[in-house]
Amino acid sequence: MTEDPHAIVLGGGQSGLAAAYALRAKGLRPLVLEAGPEPVGSWPRYYDSLTLFSPARYSSLPGCPFPGDPERYPHRDEVVAYLRRYAAALDADIRTRHRATAVTRDRDGFTVRTEHGDTFAAPAVIAATGGFSQPRIPALPGLDGFAGTVLHSSQYRNPAPFAGQRVIVVGAGNSAVQIAAELAEQSRVTLATRAPIRFAPQRPLGRDAHWWTAVLGLDHLPVGHLLSAPPATPVADPGRYRAAIAAGRPDQRRMFTRIEGDSVCWPDGTRERADAVILATGFRPGLSYLDGTGALRDGLPVQRKGLSTTVPGLGYVGLEWQRSFASATLRGVGRDAAYLVDRLIDTAVPARRRCCQPVS
Repeated sequence: MTEDPHAIVLGGGQSGLAAAYALRAKGLRPLVLEAGPEPVGSWPRYYDSLTLFSPARYSSLPGCPFPGDPERYPHRDEVVAYLRRYAAALDADIRTRHRATAVTRDRDGFTVRTEHGDTFAAPAVIAATGGFSQPRIPALPGLDGFAGTVLHSSQYRNPAPFAGQRVIVVGAGNSAVQIAAELAEQSRVTLATRAPIRFAPQRPLGRDAHWWTAVLGLDHLPVGHLLSAPPATPVADPGRYRAAIAAGRPDQRRMFTRIEGDSVCWPDGTRERADAVILATGFRPGLSYLDGTGALRDGLPVQRKGLSTTVPGLGYVGLEWQRSFASATLRGVGRDAAYLVDRLIDTAVPARRRCCQPVS
């Protein structure tokens, strides 16, 4: 048990585990508070067929290579098993079923309160609940009154409940395309998008795209803080998604203009009944526990490269484009965590309170 932690890490998924590793590497004592029943983040709740778009070679946290064939694309359940093993081997105090509800700061540091009323104190806090914990629900005309089923992609598991139905999938990213193509095997599916889908070959010239970004140094470029808004990520296509859409399974159309009862109205004026609308429309960071600290603006963190610019001693790991293209990925959170800890601890934890011996 960590009686006097140097930092409290909020979130025990890939970002929180990477942050804990970086703290231990500095000889520091982290306390990790995870809302769920085990330190694996949101991975068990993703749809059943989810497969990483990066090969195992580029899907590891620091200090522990992903097992098996490094060129294969791991399945969701393999990632869950990997994170379980990683957490078990990590010399850190990880407390599950501890959902943070409020963070306050005073001259001595931070106090974190959980939903069960427990409180923990430390000179530094790392918010590692990531950028994908709160579903983004767009304001689509008539959506609230739709007579059919409305799901966010975070609630979708497999195509079985939709067999034979008319389904509209909203979105143009990897999840939208993968879910729509899977559903189209047994349902009539339209992918509704505001702009054309951008495809990128998963293995250009016979090499995975991540090999190319690593060789060219693009994966590491710390340019995230220069972006006013994260750019749309192209769909990684192993060769079947573009072909499926070209064949009309699913078909792609411009975004419907409104929903009326059980029907969607398309831009050409036609109206069509639908059974379900699935919103693959992304996420926002879930950081409500920081309300009142001055750390957020319109619900989003005010930060630069993971360091809060308004609350000293507060940092983030796992935000989309926090520092680079890879910031919110398994392969990227370790680099960002090491960068953050180097800078956060120097300002938040007095030298006399630090351990003397780094952990290898």
